Amino acid sequence: MTDKNEADLPDNWGRWGPDDELGTLNLITDEVRAKAAAEARTGQWVSLAQPITPNAMFFSPFLPEPVTSSPVQQMVSHTGGPVAADLSLVYNHHWQSTHLDALAHWSSDDQVYPGRPREQVVTPVGITHASTTAFASGIVTRGVLLDLAVEGPLAPAYAVTSHDFEQAEKRQGVEVGSGDALVVRLGWTGRGPADTPSPGISLDAVRWMHRRGVAIVAPDRGDAHPPLNPDEPSPLHGVALGRMAMPLLDVPQLDDLAALCARLKRYTFLLTIAPPRIHGLTGVPVNPIAMF
Repeated sequence: MTDKNEADLPDNWGRWGPDDELGTLNLITDEVRAKAAAEARTGQWVSLAQPITPNAMFFSPFLPEPVTSSPVQQMVSHTGGPVAADLSLVYNHHWQSTHLDALAHWSSDDQVYPGRPREQVVTPVGITHASTTAFASGIVTRGVLLDLAVEGPLAPAYAVTSHDFEQAEKRQGVEVGSGDALVVRLGWTGRGPADTPSPGISLDAVRWMHRRGVAIVAPDRGDAHPPLNPDEPSPLHGVALGRMAMPLLDVPQLDDLAALCARLKRYTFLLTIAPPRIHGLTGVPVNPIAMF
């Protein structure tokens, strides 16, 4: 973590001790959760998850998947009883589905947060540190939507900066604070057309998140493809997740949230993320719920 070319990047390794597995989730204190709960005033709610229609499981899940394939493959079978049927699923959450990346998903210099050798953490039988185990109790905090796509999707290859965030704050009358989940709408749901350069979050924007104390980031389009600057680490995966230890809520669907926020003229809400309690993974599917 001491490369001179990366010395000025925000970094939380060591901030919460050598055994920490929560990273910036440490910023979600009891006080932050109590204030977040006060955001639920009307009972209106919306999901931030991508809908998924599974495909039949007719090919090996270990072969490369075509772009049009569902991230979930299913096989239905009878249990032997007269009415019941069982279900087997194969799931690739890092492709076309809403998921929460654990801190061990990304490593730097052969190390995993907060400085453990990768070969000791990433094993054939699972992740031994900074895995989805840290999410087992669920996450509850205040969510703040910064809608950068009110006039339509951002242009291809556009670099989102701290200025964009602050302009959205002023326009919407909100302010992102410590422990918040920052939800950013670029207007690019999922991956977008394969042959079109996508917009993405810049390092300047990630530094702004570090200064503000953001606990989780959830953009509908994260790292630009191709990269905005190939000579720099990827802003969200390489820096926010890998160095700042900020869990990434990846591939959310934000159009429904943006429509409800615009109708209510409210851009803050209670955000709950309750993943299945599966330990030792690099990431886990989630259905985040925004409550107003």
